[in-house]
Amino acid sequence: MFPLHREREQPIFSARAHVFQIDPATKRNWLPASKHAVTVSFFYDASRSVYRIISVGGTKAIINSTITPNMTFTKTSQKFGQWADSRANTVYGLGFSTEQQLQQFAEQFKEVKEAARLAREKSQERFELANPALNIAAPEELSEGRHSPPLLTVNGPGEEKLFRSKSAEVELTAEKERVKKMLSEGSMCEMNLEAELFTLQDSNAKLVAALQEANSSVEQWKKQLAEYQEETDRLRDQVAELEAQLGHPAAGQTGREELSQSLEELEALLSAKDQEIHNLQSKKTDVGELEKEREEAMQRLQDVERRNTELEDQVQNAEKTLASSREEQEQSEVEVRRIIQVLDVKICDLNDLRQSLAKLIDK
Repeated sequence: MFPLHREREQPIFSARAHVFQIDPATKRNWLPASKHAVTVSFFYDASRSVYRIISVGGTKAIINSTITPNMTFTKTSQKFGQWADSRANTVYGLGFSTEQQLQQFAEQFKEVKEAARLAREKSQERFELANPALNIAAPEELSEGRHSPPLLTVNGPGEEKLFRSKSAEVELTAEKERVKKMLSEGSMCEMNLEAELFTLQDSNAKLVAALQEANSSVEQWKKQLAEYQEETDRLRDQVAELEAQLGHPAAGQTGREELSQSLEELEALLSAKDQEIHNLQSKKTDVGELEKEREEAMQRLQDVERRNTELEDQVQNAEKTLASSREEQEQSEVEVRRIIQVLDVKICDLNDLRQSLAKLIDK
């Protein structure tokens, strides 16, 4: 039967929202009617002059609510609204992704509610014109939530219809209706507060998760910075050891100066990074700013890693230079020893020649 109604009805407004229904057992808690956001639409049935709110999940109608003039759509938070459907004996709640979508839905509900009121008045006028015998003088229109005095009709064979007022029952019924209305308003306020609490708890859980993630990221950054500091100290000690082994500051002096300057810049960058971490911990109430600063910190950490890589390359180049100097020094020492050996041989030859000359002179 539902698809047949859909064929003759026309959608006039649609929005996507998470659908909830009040718990029929407790009348206090919200039960999700959809696992994800679904389309919620206003439909108009021209043949019956009826407005309805319909939402379908798969093949099941999640919402099928006929709008009446006494319905009210209440915004309980920035993104949540609800209305009560007495015919369906439930309360529907809608959670939107933005405040603007909630405002648009509330305005459309108000317009459709007014259109439903006008349609009902026109329908009553047509009914009265079509049945002039029933158009009797009625008492002044009562306010919403109250009813006109009931009339008792007695029909007998060949007798005219007799009407009489039951004033005592009217007063008792009116008093009951006022009590029901007061209880209904109190229950609605209680449900609104519960929906607001549900929204605040959800937002609070998201904020706590974001802060915990930020805290874990800060601790990870601190560990990485400590590792970079240790690596820097190790590289500095290694450079100092290389300089001591070289013994001649003139050799590779320019490279060492650049290396020392790079180390100083790296230390300054690490100090600035440590200060930024302290500032980040003091300002971690704003999750958006934390995320932005985290991205900047990651970029700077990448720069530090790149500088460390360059520093390691410079250290490797210095080690290669030291090794080359040592090889050249060893080759020089070998050459000097060879020359000394040649000189020793020549000196021995000269001594032999001198002794031979001395013997010749003696003869």
